Amino acid sequence: MANIRKDDTVKVLAGKHKGTTGKVLRVDTKAQTVLVEGIGIGHRHVKPNQLNPRGGKKDIHVGLPLGKVALVVDEKSGQTSRVGKKIQDDGSKVRVARQVSNKEIK
Repeated sequence: MANIRKDDTVKVLAGKHKGTTGKVLRVDTKAQTVLVEGIGIGHRHVKPNQLNPRGGKKDIHVGLPLGKVALVVDEKSGQTSRVGKKIQDDGSKVRVARQVSNKEIK
């Protein structure tokens, strides 16, 4: 059970895009990176081929390190929080926000 999941709203804590928020498109747990919508666009040079005889540049999505993003708990104020896990009485696991007195994350 990952702390940050797809479709979560996150805020960038460090780097060029510090302070911006966006929706998570994909989480790569092996590389410990996260793809955030509109953030981390890079370029890749493409060799000429039959479909693209001139070659050129192609836009690609580059992942941000998981440590540089924080989960947004309150959409209105933009408050972020670390994420913990809690086991409920019925045995299921739930994510909880540590900065907001263990509030459940939907």
